[in-house]
Amino acid sequence: MPITKVLTSTGSGLVACAEADFAASRAYKFGPYAIVAGDVNFSRQAGPAPRCEEMRPYNPESRTVHTDPALGLLRSPNREVAWTLAANGLVDAAWRLYQQSGDEELLRPTCLEEPIDQVWVSAPLAPALVGYQLLDTPVGASDHHGVAITLDLSRVVKNDPWAYR
Repeated sequence: MPITKVLTSTGSGLVACAEADFAASRAYKFGPYAIVAGDVNFSRQAGPAPRCEEMRPYNPESRTVHTDPALGLLRSPNREVAWTLAANGLVDAAWRLYQQSGDEELLRPTCLEEPIDQVWVSAPLAPALVGYQLLDTPVGASDHHGVAITLDLSRVVKNDPWAYR
């Protein structure tokens, strides 16, 4: 099962979506069991909005979408990259487990302001997701926490795994 790491562009949602499409295609290269993980740099497909006030000055422009100031909403999360990964048949591990458990710890930021480090699994692997955790990162090693998932491979979809759509 290939594991693909993707570092999406911090400057352009369009470029990041193209990178997400590419990462998904590489992850599926050898079959339907795939994992895409990395510093995605954009919000999850749903969930809490990023804390823009804590971002470095260059991040709110790419990580959020401008909305109509007349509505009182200046920014909303840019979820295009997550939607692109989902459109490619991938499932956000933390978000899926949160939906099942309601455990808000699963939505904790992986860096200062939002959970941009993410793990996505192909749909046939999604039933096997049994755990997700943020890893303690030694001071000075990174400005992000590592993430890890746990899979129970006895729960993997094996009968016609390409027929998940």
